[in-house]
Amino acid sequence: MQLAASQLTPHLQKGLRSLYTLHGDEPLLIQEAADAIRATARAQGYSERTVHTVAGAHFDWSEVLAAGGSLSLFADKQIVEIRIPSGKPGKEGSPALQQLAEGAQGNDSTLTLVLLPKLDKMTRGGAWFSALDNFGVTLQVEPVERAALTQWIAQRLQHQGQRVASGEEGQRTLQFFADRVEGNLLAAHQEIQKLALLYPAAAAGEAADGKAGVLSFDQVESAVLNVARYDVFKLSEAVLGGQAARVQRMLDGLQAEGEAAVLVHYTLAEDIRALKRVKDAIAAGRPLPMALREQRIWGLKERLFERVLPRLTSTMLDNLLHSAHLVDGIVKGLKAPDWPTDGWQALHRLALSLCRECALQPAAPARKMHA
Repeated sequence: MQLAASQLTPHLQKGLRSLYTLHGDEPLLIQEAADAIRATARAQGYSERTVHTVAGAHFDWSEVLAAGGSLSLFADKQIVEIRIPSGKPGKEGSPALQQLAEGAQGNDSTLTLVLLPKLDKMTRGGAWFSALDNFGVTLQVEPVERAALTQWIAQRLQHQGQRVASGEEGQRTLQFFADRVEGNLLAAHQEIQKLALLYPAAAAGEAADGKAGVLSFDQVESAVLNVARYDVFKLSEAVLGGQAARVQRMLDGLQAEGEAAVLVHYTLAEDIRALKRVKDAIAAGRPLPMALREQRIWGLKERLFERVLPRLTSTMLDNLLHSAHLVDGIVKGLKAPDWPTDGWQALHRLALSLCRECALQPAAPARKMHA
């Protein structure tokens, strides 16, 4: 049985199952979901907890199997928690997890909680994961994307009795906050908690005029640290989305974090090559959905390609491919006429060139002139 993260609370209110599997690459949200399950279990008498972390090829699964079938003298219900940081239980782990999943059926004395990282489609189709899904509840914890981050921040502030000002000022505050914490949700949570300590919601003299808990832009700017973390895949989405300011900020962040310039270049160049291949396929008579599938473009990137391809001409893409070729040499120490000699400066120019083409809006119709 699969659940979305938003369905967990109402699910737990209806009743607790004996087997839960959480998987995803956002540690904060995984931790919070696991905490909610543990809290519900403790309220129902699950007073003992054992934790088993699967590490290495020689992990002893017999201990986990034994824990699931034994109780202490002092507890009548227990939580058995299995953490698999690699997402790979191994040769012995696969049948052990299947045995645990089957044994969870009708077991009211043991709650089994399996914690995993983000899993690919092939792993989710394996026998051990299918058993966990069939005999228990699986929860895929999705990351908070940049477009939803401001709303996530606003909701978290609301939970602790705080909010930003209404209107444009409040949106500016939330956007600033999101820029500071993008890609680092755990740090974002910590910054939100810090605001609760610095500016308590029930500040004296504010409750009477309805301003209790309202955070100004200056308060957020002075308190929230720049803890954003970026990766090249998110950079690709920002470029194709035409978000120039975000692209510059991400490139600066990637450079400061020590990311390899050649990897950033490869990501940008691969996007340009993929756009060119799809454009050529369309010109040859392929329908756009078929061309995207053939180039293995799906998900958010598929939607971005669908949006930008009609406005990109073959000439634009040829010029971008030539620029990508020149920047390939620059990041490896070569020089190119009329291009910066610094690799990161060249990457800025390449990324913003593609970003600018992706951001172009269709020309507005000419207005009629009246005498």
